[in-house]
Amino acid sequence: MQPFLLYRSGIHDMTFQFQEEIVVYQERDVTSNQWSREATVTESKAKELEAYYHINPNTILEHLSAYASIFLTKQEQVSTPWGDVYQKNQDQPYVWVEREKQFPLDIVVVDQEPIAFISTSRENCCVLVKEGYEEYTPVKLWKNENVSAATNTVAHHGYYMVPMKDGIKLATDVWLPRECQTAVPAILVRTPYGRMIFAKTLVHFVQRGYAVIIQDTRGREDSEGEWIPMYAEITDGDDTLNWIADQSWCDGNIGMIGASYGGYVQWAAAASGNPHLKALVSMVTAGSPFIDIPRKGGTLVSGMLAWTFAMAEKEFKPENMLRSDWEDVLQIRPLRDIPKKALGKNVDFWDMWMSHTTNDHFWKQQDWHQHHKNIHVPAMIISGWYDDNGMGTTEALETISNYGYQDKKVVLGPWMHKANTTRDIQGVAFGNNALRYDLDYYYQQWFDRKLKFVDNGIDHTAPIEYYIAGENQWATANQWPPETIQWTNVYLNSNGHANTSKGDGALLFHSDLSNGYDEYIYDPLNPAPHLIDMSENEIGVPANYKEVETRDDILVYDSAPLDEPLTIVGDMHVQLYTSSSAKDTDWVVRLTDVDPAGNSVKLADGVLRARYRQGFDREVLLMPNEIEKYVIHTSKIANTFKKGHRIRLSITSSAKNFVFPNSNTGDDPATDVKTVKARQRIYHQPGCLSYIQLPVQRTKMVRR
Repeated sequence: MQPFLLYRSGIHDMTFQFQEEIVVYQERDVTSNQWSREATVTESKAKELEAYYHINPNTILEHLSAYASIFLTKQEQVSTPWGDVYQKNQDQPYVWVEREKQFPLDIVVVDQEPIAFISTSRENCCVLVKEGYEEYTPVKLWKNENVSAATNTVAHHGYYMVPMKDGIKLATDVWLPRECQTAVPAILVRTPYGRMIFAKTLVHFVQRGYAVIIQDTRGREDSEGEWIPMYAEITDGDDTLNWIADQSWCDGNIGMIGASYGGYVQWAAAASGNPHLKALVSMVTAGSPFIDIPRKGGTLVSGMLAWTFAMAEKEFKPENMLRSDWEDVLQIRPLRDIPKKALGKNVDFWDMWMSHTTNDHFWKQQDWHQHHKNIHVPAMIISGWYDDNGMGTTEALETISNYGYQDKKVVLGPWMHKANTTRDIQGVAFGNNALRYDLDYYYQQWFDRKLKFVDNGIDHTAPIEYYIAGENQWATANQWPPETIQWTNVYLNSNGHANTSKGDGALLFHSDLSNGYDEYIYDPLNPAPHLIDMSENEIGVPANYKEVETRDDILVYDSAPLDEPLTIVGDMHVQLYTSSSAKDTDWVVRLTDVDPAGNSVKLADGVLRARYRQGFDREVLLMPNEIEKYVIHTSKIANTFKKGHRIRLSITSSAKNFVFPNSNTGDDPATDVKTVKARQRIYHQPGCLSYIQLPVQRTKMVRR
């Protein structure tokens, strides 16, 4: 049998021979380009490969003989005897895509024979392909002159304690392409999770002619200083960039790449105005404290608690997130005491979070977005509609809104925080085209264009690529939100009985019919649930709220069934006129797509704490029962409501498992142990018109 070659981001890493009962492999040594002797893939080696490539050669051998008969069918969907579900990809007729699994293993079948296996992730695309069949796989993308050739071996240049302006030193490792005799462009990664876990995952950039620098952020792992999340990243990023630019091996052109906190540190560094930073690859970035985390809309995000526990020590401890008593932990009051009672110790940065109630200097020190008008670094942005850091990406999109077409590239998919890893989320199925094989290729092209100045065409493509849920198609635009949208106000109305999805709440496209108000009782001891994916620690998923919306403390407003499809693209604004019997409360809005069977799938949501209605830099408690105006900014989405579907807006005052319930007392949430019930009213009458502003798309260009 011909050998199978394993590629990661277009580079041939390993070679496999599938024999009758064993798999034999050879592996490339990236420091010498020499191949190892043949060895058998043991079970431990197979698990190691699966963790890194999401491809298990021993499992493939076990099923290899069965694949040919399984895919020898005219059916569009098949199930394997071992429970995997596959569908034929109509856009790529040789490819069968795996459904209902994270990190699916797609299979390429040619002449009734499986010739390749493909696995995608947020960072890479890995391909195991029979030698000679590369043209049927994403490997063919890399077989051209539009990306730097992977001709270099990897040399560990050294470990450094890089000094910051205040004398604190940060642990930093440097890898260089051994064959390069001149200065090269550099790619920087800064992380609070331990720099060495990224060393292997970034080696392909070194092979393609870049220096790679990975650094522990302040107070983490081997770095000195105090660990306060996000607090010092603007100045530390600036100092680190200057240090890199001063090294003889750097040509002065530096890019950054990373996801989540690793995206945040890029924008923080860009906010410093450092002239050496020439390119960003920002994936699912975190944003500013009161817009994204940990004080989203002025609330306290309970979804951050597991992360807080994992970051409570100098080293990242993910095992601290694995506990069976989260339900009890989330009930601990006062909030300030949660770490002490649940972990047995105080967490310094949690105490700091609890002691700063407004957007004061402490929080502004962490807010890269306040400097967004001064950021001009070319940026590639990757995120998804269901990313629980999605508001960070919204801030990044606002930052690049005035960039020229050639300095921005955006891909927004139907993805969670672990982007590009599944086609099915919480029972919601997206198209077979929902995952991308070309993200890592885009990253390489972006760095080659912006740091090596290679005219490879990446900045001549559409600046924005986004996925339309419901329609399950990719589309393009020149700006975000797209130039083809029309802002449309849809007004709330009812006869006072919008308390459940069986009530009479309506969304109207004309304001002159609005009248009256609706009300409900919010009890902090019985908060309405926010549906999350506990198994993946994802809190932004598109779950079905059909049952949740039958609660008496949720107001539901529906459009009439649509006579024709309607597509929205962008983030929404919800204007509410409300009153509360309490001194403080929360407002939670949720946009859903309701099918004829009544399933109500979340598209976007938003939250705002009442005391911050006049700005996050001040606390103004409510006058009980006095009408107030609020504008709530939601997360973004692209979705086609099909004919016969309804647009639904629900309103409530809690989101259990997402934000800590507001006690309604108006006291300090960090120390409060009391609660009061609140009578909440939503007004929709002349002079107090409540509505949602929808970005309705009139025309679109679908990506083929």
